[in-house]
Amino acid sequence: MSGKRSNGEGSIYPYRNGFAAYVWVTTPEGKRTRKYAYGPTRTAVHEKWIKLHSEAAKGPVATAVPTLGQYLAYWLREVVQPELKPKTTETYAMHVRLYITPGLGAKRLDKLTVRDVRKWINDLMVQCQCCAQGRDAKRPERHRDPRQRQHCCAVGRCCQRVPSRRTVQDARTVLRSALTHAMTEEMIAKNVAGLVKVRSVRRKKPQPWSVDEARTFLDAARAAGDPLYPAYVLTLVLGLRRGEVLGLTWASVDLDAGELTVEHSLQRIQRRLVHDETKTEASTALLPLPDICVAALRLRRETQASARKAAGELWDESGFVFTTRNGTPIDPRNFNREFAARTDRAGVRRIRLHDTRHTCGSILAALDVHPRIAMQILRHSKIAVTMEVYTHVPSEATRKALRKLGRQLDGPR
Repeated sequence: MSGKRSNGEGSIYPYRNGFAAYVWVTTPEGKRTRKYAYGPTRTAVHEKWIKLHSEAAKGPVATAVPTLGQYLAYWLREVVQPELKPKTTETYAMHVRLYITPGLGAKRLDKLTVRDVRKWINDLMVQCQCCAQGRDAKRPERHRDPRQRQHCCAVGRCCQRVPSRRTVQDARTVLRSALTHAMTEEMIAKNVAGLVKVRSVRRKKPQPWSVDEARTFLDAARAAGDPLYPAYVLTLVLGLRRGEVLGLTWASVDLDAGELTVEHSLQRIQRRLVHDETKTEASTALLPLPDICVAALRLRRETQASARKAAGELWDESGFVFTTRNGTPIDPRNFNREFAARTDRAGVRRIRLHDTRHTCGSILAALDVHPRIAMQILRHSKIAVTMEVYTHVPSEATRKALRKLGRQLDGPR
């Protein structure tokens, strides 16, 4: 044998103060080119050369590897935005902008290690985000409202506003998803974010209203002539989500047949209101309307007709069931504020707006409605989600079983 290398095997040669090597590889774009490796000694370069050969034998190899920040920008633009819902895209972009890029964006994609990700997570858990993002520094130095002017990190009093464990876990999930796609595109060999274990977050159990609290709230809203009273009825009786209520159109309501089709959702995304399809395929459903819902929607139609007449030429015919005094859709954040204010005026315990949906599920559970029926009403995509609600509310059968067990363990007196 001559000892010469075959075509495509590359070469090792002296280079500057050390050595260099190259191997012919096929890029993900299908182009045949050289990939180089450098090192201080021939032995070190030979190991890299062997590794390059191994990678080239397995499949395409990227020759120009971007930084993590550059790849995440590409991933959000070319993968996430075309494939996922606008709200999900906005959430992913927020985690990338605020948490991932500042900590890891300068790292080269193929050089990112498990240790890098672990250190990033540990640092993120104790890092004040007001300092990191300059939140207090963006406020004016002088303002008549003390809460609106610089008052903490910018003036040397760190507020220690660290992200919650759930936020850290979500940021790591976004990073893992991006690196999974990088593996699919054969830019990296392994997902280092998936190798870092993060303690799972214990979800807080919602504390929904009781039947009496829900009735008190609705009675107060109806007595006050609140124009959003019908919206509150739909959230409590049918368990509609905020976006589903605000995205409801009259074309989806049939009061004569007593039916309502949930098929759209209204959300604020990147400073504009977006009327889009519902959260999941299971969320789109035709629901029968109980009498209280039919009466509330008839009242809403009358109220809206009066508002249309009062607005005159200023009225914007949007087709939504719930609108402002000029016919435009209601901003979800304003709906939250109105709900909180109405809760306080009704004198009931304040809960999150989304907890009205949990209230609906809890009442169904307390009435011993079969979980499959409750799943259809709440439009959960999985029965496990419904059962999670049911396990929070002890049924009468559960109470009887525990009383029976207690009597057996108590023994004769």
